[in-house]
Amino acid sequence: MAKFVFDPTQLPVAGLAGEAPIAAERLTPAALRARFAQTLVWDAEPSEEAAAILPQQFRRASVLVPLVARPEGVTVLLTRRTDHLSSHAGQISFPGGRAEEFDSSPIETALRETEEEIGLHRRHIEIIGVLPDHSTISAYRVTPVVALVQPPFALTPDPNEVAEAFEVPLGFLMDGLNHQRREIELPQNAGTRAFYSMPYESYFIWGATAAMLRNLFHFLRA
Repeated sequence: MAKFVFDPTQLPVAGLAGEAPIAAERLTPAALRARFAQTLVWDAEPSEEAAAILPQQFRRASVLVPLVARPEGVTVLLTRRTDHLSSHAGQISFPGGRAEEFDSSPIETALRETEEEIGLHRRHIEIIGVLPDHSTISAYRVTPVVALVQPPFALTPDPNEVAEAFEVPLGFLMDGLNHQRREIELPQNAGTRAFYSMPYESYFIWGATAAMLRNLFHFLRA
């Protein structure tokens, strides 16, 4: 059976999430640390992405959600995957990857993979918390590890995996008016699948990355 391929940038916007932006004073490094130190009730946004996959079939992975403490405001460090990769080629993602047997924890996986992918050394990274696991259609259960990153730092992206690294203002991503809901008709009358996208300048953030950003948004709003 041929692999189902589509261009998400060409799908019409079905609607906007539309929630009010998180106030700037709640997006400072100190406020982010304080929020992750709290235990508040909140609901993660459900994802339909991996509903048909059996639990025992998932492989473990971790990503780092790097919040860069810039003087002008916190940004989110993201990567664009190279176009030749066999899966998710060209997509926007967090640095991270599959867990190895020698990793002591999901946090260790995220730190190791981040250094391997973009050369960001852990001495610049302050772990402040984790978000709920996100299950993907490629059968990975991904732990998002949230961290503050202190500049200055130098990046050396692995050219085999990463085409570029770039930053997006956290305030832009934490505004529901920038969260576009799109829908795709699945082949063979398999219904529709909805997903969020967050276009920023020339970058199209969607899929698992947008879903994890939505959960960060809900967490910070709680």
